[in-house]
Amino acid sequence: MLATFFYQFSIQAINPLMNGYARNLGINSAFAGIIVGVMSITSMLLRPFAGNLTDRISKYRLALIGGSLCAISDFGYLFASNVTWLLFFRIINGVGFVLCTVCLATWMAFLVPRQHLGAAMGYYGLLNALAMAIAPALAISIYQRLGYKFIIILAALSAVAMVVVIQLIDNHAKPSVKLEGQHFKLIQRDALPVAIIFSLLSIPYFVTQADIVMYVQERHLSITVSLFFLCYSIALIIIRILLKNYFDTIPFGIWFSICIIATIGYIILLTIMQNNFEMILAAILMAIGFGVMVSVSQSTSLLLAPLEEQGLANATYYLGSDIGMSLGPIIGGILPTIFPLKFFYPVMLLIVPLTAIIYLFNRRKLNSAVQYN
Repeated sequence: MLATFFYQFSIQAINPLMNGYARNLGINSAFAGIIVGVMSITSMLLRPFAGNLTDRISKYRLALIGGSLCAISDFGYLFASNVTWLLFFRIINGVGFVLCTVCLATWMAFLVPRQHLGAAMGYYGLLNALAMAIAPALAISIYQRLGYKFIIILAALSAVAMVVVIQLIDNHAKPSVKLEGQHFKLIQRDALPVAIIFSLLSIPYFVTQADIVMYVQERHLSITVSLFFLCYSIALIIIRILLKNYFDTIPFGIWFSICIIATIGYIILLTIMQNNFEMILAAILMAIGFGVMVSVSQSTSLLLAPLEEQGLANATYYLGSDIGMSLGPIIGGILPTIFPLKFFYPVMLLIVPLTAIIYLFNRRKLNSAVQYN
């Protein structure tokens, strides 16, 4: 979990500043956007390979390679003097990122009893959420005082800390099942419905992440928008701590119903909000509607997949996240060109019937993931 925090911190501290850093080097805005996005594209393309590798070699070895690549890319940013080198190190960062995400989550699942997998993934997600909340806020604050390079060095040291921390884990999680005869697979079939549902539910979250500042400005709202993701993170931490013992006993369908209701609620609130109270309430409902599904979807993917395909199941789950992360900003950019701003959020309610249909077709399998003792 500590290793997860360090690698995620190294990623999230760099991402909000990469566009500005690229432009500061004299790179035009079009190429700067490509440089920012190429890391996510790299990770999305390599997910199946990372999943198959995770099921074939020790989790320690892959985490060591992934963390080292993250550190190398961060130090590389310091010396990149043109678009070619910056693009090269972003791709290296994407390779390190995809190995760390798939490998560490699978390693976590390997270390705990399967009857406590939901709680473990809840804690794992908690450390992810902490890093994703702390790193951007700290990076932006420090950058304004000390500049880009100080943050890049801090991110590199965080990646190094991740490599150091995994040395303390005795169990290297070597595969216990022989896989010589198993063919390469793009996805884990049993985890696919979960990945699709999670992908759809993640779209409003990533739209909000990319466009809420613009949305508030365009609507001329007197709202402290910087509070939104801070309140989201605090709510998510509290929810995961309170619910940690229920992730292993409550079936997917109940979580899904709660999250769908919360999703409808925060979309409506973001549509009608006029003040900070309504915005904060929307953030809390988003923590329920999206944040809870992060842990539930990941643990369900792992429980549905056979032991020899845990890495591939994780890769399939993360592929759903990658798709939502990619589609969200694109959809957020297109919607205002098609609809008036008042329809910006209501249009996203279309995901509700789509996810409901996918759930209904797969409800027996999804609900069977939780085994009652």
